[in-house]
Amino acid sequence: MTEPLAWTLADGRDELFFALPGHRPAPVPDRRPLPPRSAQRSEIRFDRQTGQWVVIAALRQDRTYKPPPDQCPLCPGPSGLSSEIPAPDYDVVVFENRFPSLSGAGVEPFDLPDPDRDVFTAAPGHGRCEVICFSSDHRASFAQLPHDRARLVVHAWRHRTADMMQRNGIRQVFCFENRGEEIGVTLTHPHGQIYGYPYVTPRSALVLREARAYRRRHDANLFGAILDREVADGARIIARTDAFTAFVPFAARWPVEVHVYPNRRVHNLLDLTDAEIDAFAAVYLDVLRRFDRLYPTPLPYISALHQYRDDDEQGEGWFHVELMSVRRSATKLKFLAGSESAMDAFISDVTPESVAARLREVGT
Repeated sequence: MTEPLAWTLADGRDELFFALPGHRPAPVPDRRPLPPRSAQRSEIRFDRQTGQWVVIAALRQDRTYKPPPDQCPLCPGPSGLSSEIPAPDYDVVVFENRFPSLSGAGVEPFDLPDPDRDVFTAAPGHGRCEVICFSSDHRASFAQLPHDRARLVVHAWRHRTADMMQRNGIRQVFCFENRGEEIGVTLTHPHGQIYGYPYVTPRSALVLREARAYRRRHDANLFGAILDREVADGARIIARTDAFTAFVPFAARWPVEVHVYPNRRVHNLLDLTDAEIDAFAAVYLDVLRRFDRLYPTPLPYISALHQYRDDDEQGEGWFHVELMSVRRSATKLKFLAGSESAMDAFISDVTPESVAARLREVGT
């Protein structure tokens, strides 16, 4: 893959055009009268009760909310007056979020404050938030992408992961997609986001803690043990290739939940070989296409790429993707009410084995 074409938006934000072989990006100057980038930044505050950082991002209240299709800011804007992507067409584009939850990660050093110094501890919302557009077609979805386009998205994820991981003060890079209004999506154009956090996120911190404990008890990697057990059991496997395995996890929290693991341990996308990138794009498309065949209407979902650094804190991590949906039947949604939202105690209405069987059926 070639390096992306770098562009600059009217308010100074970075934009990158990733192109398929033989395609040449043709952006035009961004002529929108955008206000200067907001001096207002988000803030991170330490929750003393849970030991977790919380982002306070009031500036996101003004973000674009469900515009009509002809005003979509992610569709091509050949005039340079109407879109975040000033170009007549594009393959895959990444740009800095105009309403970021985290910002400012560059060359300047940044260290989290010591939360033990005060009951109330806060710091600037240091980090980086980017938007990644998978296609110029407003009506498309990731599942509808041809393999070469899906692979280009993975290439863009890798590129941005490498860039963010070397920025001062970023501890974790998270690529994800929210699809469907039921999930809370406010822009229906096919896109995802990439966050660079100044801390290890609570979910990852918890999983890594369990992985380190498993290593002490069994002298083995927890993720590898899970993968081995799922393959040996077989009841929840929905797809398996030489390089990747997709399965419904034994203790699935969500009505539809699938994890995709590489069959060998890697920490993040940067560790995958070219052949594994091809295989990853294929199995990822396979899972998403099964999702869309599950019910009469497309399945709303969250796709979360779990990536880790190769260091003492995150070294037990094993790159994988977790996909989840709140849809529990063709007409019903699971709402995170008292037990889930207040106590983080999930209660599932379906068995993982039955969901896996259904996903295998729709793949044939």
